[in-house]
Amino acid sequence: MSVATKVTAEQLLRMPDDGHRYELIAGELKKMTPAGWRHGAVGGRLYALMARHVLDHDLGELFLAETGFLLARDPDTVRAPDIAFLGKGRLSAATPGEAFWPGPPDLAVEVVSPGDTLGEIDEKVQAWLAAGAKMVWVVNPRWCNVTVYRSPTDIRVLTEKDDLDGQDVVPGFRCPVAAIFVKG
Repeated sequence: MSVATKVTAEQLLRMPDDGHRYELIAGELKKMTPAGWRHGAVGGRLYALMARHVLDHDLGELFLAETGFLLARDPDTVRAPDIAFLGKGRLSAATPGEAFWPGPPDLAVEVVSPGDTLGEIDEKVQAWLAAGAKMVWVVNPRWCNVTVYRSPTDIRVLTEKDDLDGQDVVPGFRCPVAAIFVKG
């Protein structure tokens, strides 16, 4: 019987660029497929809406999908949400250099791709929350809604008639859910 070799976060960081993005789930590499245009446009719109607010109010930093967050060790788990936010207080408390950020973001945003299953999305949400993320947004371009998770049981679904609110995680951020979605 052969045992698969587990990959560490350090090995993932040093991997040569082969044109693919990877996440590391309990020591196993998971290739991330490229997203479709709608996924990218929706993620881009939300990032743009959030960036102005975060910068204007000096709240912290926003990160793009390529940014890895080290959620667990031995075996290592490194995930990369579509958008991440770290508050200013956490940024000043740690300086990880070029390594993956140690721990979860305060807010993890996952934009649903056409190939994502409900199980995959739920697994990501539960991983972010279990690691200590304060909030997770699941943005669904197909249904034009955003599901806000504060815990596994504190869940709210927002439609295009609602406003998305950063609550205490991204203080003062608010935008119409309808502004996030691309029609056509």
